[in-house]
Parts: sequence; C-alpha cells; structure tokens
Amino acid sequence: MRRRRILTCLLLAAAVLPAAAQFRTPYSSLDDSEAVTAMKEHVSFLASAALEGRKAGSEGELEAAAYVSEVLAGYGLELLSGPEGEIFGMKQEAGDTLTSRNVLAYIPGYDPALRDRIIVIGARLDNLGTATVTIDGTPREKIFYGANGNASGLAVLLELARMLSRNSVLLKRSVIIAAFGSSLESGAGAWYFLNRSFQGVDRIDAMVNLDMVGTLSGGFYAYTASNPDLNRLLSTVNNSLQPVRPETVSLEPVSSDHRIFYDKEIPAVLFTTGMYPEYNSERDTASILEYDGMERELEYLYNFTVNLVNGRKPAFREEEKDKRDFLTPDVVSFYDCDVRPTFFRSSDPSVFLTRWVYVYLKYPQSAVDEGVQGRVLVDFVIDEKGKVTDVKVTRGVDPRLDAEAVRVIAASPDWKPGILRGKKVKTALSLYVEFRLEKRKKR
Repeated sequence: MRRRRILTCLLLAAAVLPAAAQFRTPYSSLDDSEAVTAMKEHVSFLASAALEGRKAGSEGELEAAAYVSEVLAGYGLELLSGPEGEIFGMKQEAGDTLTSRNVLAYIPGYDPALRDRIIVIGARLDNLGTATVTIDGTPREKIFYGANGNASGLAVLLELARMLSRNSVLLKRSVIIAAFGSSLESGAGAWYFLNRSFQGVDRIDAMVNLDMVGTLSGGFYAYTASNPDLNRLLSTVNNSLQPVRPETVSLEPVSSDHRIFYDKEIPAVLFTTGMYPEYNSERDTASILEYDGMERELEYLYNFTVNLVNGRKPAFREEEKDKRDFLTPDVVSFYDCDVRPTFFRSSDPSVFLTRWVYVYLKYPQSAVDEGVQGRVLVDFVIDEKGKVTDVKVTRGVDPRLDAEAVRVIAASPDWKPGILRGKKVKTALSLYVEFRLEKRKKR
C-alpha cells in the first residue's frame, strides 16, 4: 500500500540522520496532551510532501482518505464507506471524469425517539495539489501542503469523533462523521453525499462544518447564515464555562461544504479561524498551526456538538418551530426547554445521578451473587410542579436491576420545572442508571 511506502521512505530518511537528532525529543512536546499529540500526528501525515497537496482525484487524496478511514475505525466508529472511501466521479470541462471519494463513519444514538435523526459533522479532505512554476528559467514544482487548509479541520474532526465515540451513551441522535472529497470543486463530495449516496437526507437535522481551524490567535468564528436556532444554541454554549468562545458572524468567512447542506434546507454551522497569510500557498505547513488553540476549540466543539445532538431540531424556517418542540401535545424534551429543569440548582443530569440516584441505589443482593450488572435506560417526566412521574424502563438489563432503577428515580425529591416560552412545562428525560460490580482483588 502506498501509505506504507511513504512511511518506509520517512524511516529510511531518518536513518541517515545523526543519532542524537533521531532520538532527541523537543522539550516543547513533552507536555503535549493526548489530543495534541494525535492532532500533530494527523497533520504530519495529511500535510506531508508525500501526499502532494491532496488534490481531488489524486493519489494523495486517496492516501488521505485511507488514513482517515483507518483512524476512524481505530477509534471504534462504524465505517459507512470502504477502507479507501466511497468513490464518486465528476465530469470535467475537458470531458474526462475526475474520480474522488468521501469517507463516512457512524456513531449510533441511544434514544429510541431520536436515534434515527442525524447530525453530520464534516471537514474538507482535499486541497490544491501541486503547480509547476519557472524560476530563473528553471521549472520548479510547488506543493500546496494545506496544513491549515484543511489538515487542521480533519485533525480536529478525527479527535472530535474519538471523543463522541467514547461518550456515545450520552448521544440521543446519531452522528455521521464525513471527510468530503473534491470539496474545492464546488463542494462535489458533499453534493454527491446528499444527492446520490445517502438515502436518509430527510433525517439529517443539522450539519457542522470544520474548515481552517488551526490559527486561533487570528480569531475563532461561527457562521450559521443567521439561523436563529443555531445562533441561540451558540449563545447558550458560550454562556457556559468554555475554554474558548467563537464569535458569531453574519458574513461568511469562507465558502465550504456547509453551503451544500444549506442548499438542501438543512441548518448548518461553519466553524473556522478564518483567513490567514499562508492561505493557498506553499507556506501552509504544519509549522503555522497552533495546536494548543486547536485543543481548546476541540473541547468547545465537543460541548457544542453534544448540545446539538441532544437538543431540539434547529428550524430552517420560522414556521417549522411550532412542530418540533413537543414530544406529545403536553410533554417537552429536556433539551428543548428554554430553561431546563434543575436538581439541586443544576441543570446537568449527572448531578441528579451522583447526588441522588447513586446515593440511594441499592444493588439487589441476589443480582450481586449472580454477577448481574449493566446499564438500565430509564425514561421519566418532570411535571410543571417539579415532581417526577411516568418512570419507565426503555432498555432493561435484568428485572431486579430494572425495578431498583425505577424505584430510586420515582422517589426523587422535587425538581425546579422546565420553562418553554415563559411557561412551566412537563419535561421528558432519559438517563442510564449503571449497576457495576467491583472486581475482587486476587489474594
């Protein structure tokens, strides 16, 4: 495989370096986090000279697709495309067909009512490739490495996929991770996905696009085409404790794949650090990226995505709003409330678990003796007075564990009720109650 040949060449090149140079670790990398280390590795490969700028249809784009597929599979995601991506063709002006590819992976949601709904998170796979220029009469090949455009977006996408996959039990909706090929060719990969490849376009509730996110010192921006619901969600997340907060802008910082989703009337948000001096030049190398800033963006994007995946469907038009707020005529989803219900002054459901459920949960002794354990998914409603009602198991493990989970949740003290449009409402919430046995130490 060509990627193995590339890595072999890199190893052979290292072999001729002085011994001290081979084994010296830069002091600046000693304290790198897991995410920063991984993102540096992703960019090092995706923006390497061996990939020759990842031009759409090139061998370099193919290698990039294979790398992204391999990483996503290693992070535990289900690949929806082949190991080298999903291939598609595009007619060019000269009459020939350009062959490109998308990489698609899937994280299933847990909520029976929402797991068939989808949030797409995407990033551009391709870049400009190479160009031949003449300097002093001598032809010279320039490589447009595309470290910030868009190896940075791909690197953040891969680490965001890892975080979401690790915490998939928190995701109500399902998530599709997409690296779109031939993006610079009028968004051809995203167009192919929406119009030819994916059969469930009507189930996509929103799209998040990551393009050029590697230079935080120049700003961090979110563009929604002025969608009120997405702007409201951005404001909600920004008002919580975050490592960085994007500026919501009304002017589009850069044209990218989010436009293709918008054309399909799917609400979309672009996250970017905007234009930079090395844009579309051979100076767009890994040396210009600010990995600590990318890690801060990654944490923000994870928090934003979890809120988007679990919250109300953003409306594309104002008249759609009244149709999506209520699960039934009188029950609202916990995440759809303008003011969410609170327990012990916190709207974080984990506080309810740690301060009530796991304090008073009694593990049935017979289940302990038999080694029965697992996670019980429980639905319940917090009514307008804050009382917990309608407690039921939607995904059980064992009748004894199921009954205990229902008992402790039904005995909950009153909550402060949720509010929608200025009125207290009944609110539905689903939570996993975990029964885990400690491993006995060997003597």
